[in-house]
Amino acid sequence: MRLSTVILPIHRWNQGGRERWRHAEELGFHAAYTYDHLSWRAFRDGPWFGALPTLTAAAAATERLRLGTLVTSPNFRHPVTLAKELITLDDISGGRITLGIGAGGNGFDATTLLRSDEVPWTPRQRADRFGEFVTLLDGLLREPAGMSYEGEFYAATEARNLPGCAQRPRLPFAVAATGPRGLALAARLGQAWVTTGDPKLYEEGSGAQSLDALARQMDGLGRACAAAGRDVAELDKVLLTGFTPEFNSRLAVGADRPFDSVDAFVDFAGRHAELGFTEIVIHAPVPVDGPGFDAAVPDDKLFEEIATRGAAQLAV
Repeated sequence: MRLSTVILPIHRWNQGGRERWRHAEELGFHAAYTYDHLSWRAFRDGPWFGALPTLTAAAAATERLRLGTLVTSPNFRHPVTLAKELITLDDISGGRITLGIGAGGNGFDATTLLRSDEVPWTPRQRADRFGEFVTLLDGLLREPAGMSYEGEFYAATEARNLPGCAQRPRLPFAVAATGPRGLALAARLGQAWVTTGDPKLYEEGSGAQSLDALARQMDGLGRACAAAGRDVAELDKVLLTGFTPEFNSRLAVGADRPFDSVDAFVDFAGRHAELGFTEIVIHAPVPVDGPGFDAAVPDDKLFEEIATRGAAQLAV
């Protein structure tokens, strides 16, 4: 199992931002991701920088670390402009970019661009757009010499993205999905699958229930791959931590939480490795974001210990 991290884009680049990305590389993380939101949770009222410019700066500040988004969505992006930014970012990084991509949700991203008489997309509408968004983006990156497309939601007319991605035939997609439609999309176009678990379990569930839910998602991915004529082993399986019951401080009272110690985290990661996960992602230390979020993020000392001693145990 590989160990990666998420660095929230909340730090001014010359006031600790650059050092955080460099430190992630020094600690030996497989990848460092950032969230692609317009704002997020309580951080809405503080600094929050753009994901792609942040990753561009991180690419220039590092040499080996893979970089990416967890996750980009159609909420405020268009495939044509996103494709151009991605080939640029992949070039600057020397082919170290992974695009985490998902359908989006009901947060600030879904409402910021709306007129007063508009309402956010329903889950079905988000899924419809997501399928077309990823399909068009895949084509734009695979056919850099020019592509035209006209769909229900998006269009492209002779869109060129020369010279294309540094990674061939394009940079990898890590598709976030839990339902049948998203899993089918991951099976068809993803090089990795991303999940945060079952969100319904965070408030009232247990660790055992979460493992069962993740096992069902993994089974669903296997069925989707079989239907697509693809070996499920071809896909990396990525768990973004912090959103399962083990990270809810109210539920975890009296039990070992993943960030109680290095050993507790290794035990947690090992249980998920047994399900088939190949990469686990932890948040880099951040200011506490609301009740319970303290259980979702390690402190600085434990973060470094997990990246070194914990990663060594996971590699055995």
